[in-house]
Amino acid sequence: MLTVERAKEINREMVTEESLVLHSLNVMAAMGAMAEHFGEDKEHWMAVGYLHDYDYEKYPEEHLDHTEEALLNAGVDAADVRAILSHGYGIRNEVEPITNMEKSLYTVDELTGIIQACARMRPHGITDLEVKSFMKKFKDKRFAAKCNRELILKGCEMLGMDLKDVAQICIEGMKEHAEELHLLGTEEA
Repeated sequence: MLTVERAKEINREMVTEESLVLHSLNVMAAMGAMAEHFGEDKEHWMAVGYLHDYDYEKYPEEHLDHTEEALLNAGVDAADVRAILSHGYGIRNEVEPITNMEKSLYTVDELTGIIQACARMRPHGITDLEVKSFMKKFKDKRFAAKCNRELILKGCEMLGMDLKDVAQICIEGMKEHAEELHLLGTEEA
């Protein structure tokens, strides 16, 4: 089974930009929280989350086209590769998210961008971020405008969950990794 350590090893070959490494860490933290919510293996889901943008830095216009063969050759399980491919559903491919892991990755990829942006605006970072504050920013289409809100809502629908609940789970998961995610803020709590 894929571990976080192995995912970081594999990703290191392709992902070097600090912002992309940070994004991988954010998705990793959120996926760990989603795994706990569904009673699944936290580290396994975190590893898949960390590896999800494997080919993005080198092939932004062909994202996910250079993922499957490379990850299978690196020993990543076919089900995990499928989960990674499914986060491009309707955008880059037609690999529909079916499992809770796939649906979660599809949803949290964009969601973590908004959460991260919210946290960066706060003196205490993510440490005191409430879902209510997140929801206000989510409704403001100009805030973190590049994050696809329709996709997030579609993912929540696939999961059969309310946006507030998914956001709460992800915020709590990201709080556990606040220092690693550079989301502690500028003032000590």
